[in-house]
Amino acid sequence: MSKATVELTDTSFETSVEKGQGLVLVDFWAEWCGPCRQIAPIVDQIATENEGKLTVGKVDVDANQMVAQKYGVMSIPTLMLFKNGKLVERMVGAMPKARLMQKISPHLS
Repeated sequence: MSKATVELTDTSFETSVEKGQGLVLVDFWAEWCGPCRQIAPIVDQIATENEGKLTVGKVDVDANQMVAQKYGVMSIPTLMLFKNGKLVERMVGAMPKARLMQKISPHLS
């Protein structure tokens, strides 16, 4: 996890994401997940490059099953984009940075 990302938990999710303001990208992942490890550097890079415009949080689904269950996370990595507490995009699976940014960019204004 880079300095630009925030660790989210079952207890901090509501305050940080659902009641938060602005744009929050949430990465649902697990230590044992190969595709999660593959996409992690890309997510960190997006966090660093968009600091101030986008908050990036990571949820370890093994340690935080309540929030993963609440949002129906069935496979990981799952990335969700929240704007002012509302879910606006859902992306499942590892994908290239360009494809992720295609989904995120329209919301960065």
